[in-house]
Amino acid sequence: MRERQASQGARRAREFEAFVAGAAGRLLHTATLLTAEAPDANPRARRLLTQALAHTYASWDRLRGEDPYVRTRAYLATRFAHRAWHEYGALRRNRPHPGSALAGLTTQERLVVVLRLYEGVAEEQTAALLGLPTERVRAVCARATATLLHPPRPPTPAVTGAEVAAS
Repeated sequence: MRERQASQGARRAREFEAFVAGAAGRLLHTATLLTAEAPDANPRARRLLTQALAHTYASWDRLRGEDPYVRTRAYLATRFAHRAWHEYGALRRNRPHPGSALAGLTTQERLVVVLRLYEGVAEEQTAALLGLPTERVRAVCARATATLLHPPRPPTPAVTGAEVAAS
């Protein structure tokens, strides 16, 4: 009995290690996009990924044919949304890295853009995962994409009278 349990535990560990070896890089990139941190300085993304992988490992035997990547990605996204809600009061802007391409987006916009455009999750699945209507996901994605393609311009500096006279 103990040998069988040890054998199953070793098999489980090998399967999970193989999964992590193949998926951790992409999942870390996804977490980094969500947190809008710099790729080389992403402690929040790493913490988020660690929690998601721990959750997946804890439920590894109950996956029953379910894709562990999909499960981990879903936990990553919902955990990020939950944390953002509790830390910032709503799905508003948190403190993204100023050099991040997604820094100008709200947390909800980043969630939708990362799931839809980077991860390729369908609108309906994204809506179900985030608990939003499909139309809302479509509108958020369109607004975020427009913001990414046409970022707001910084305000132009005011021209003083001395500068006008000098020219």
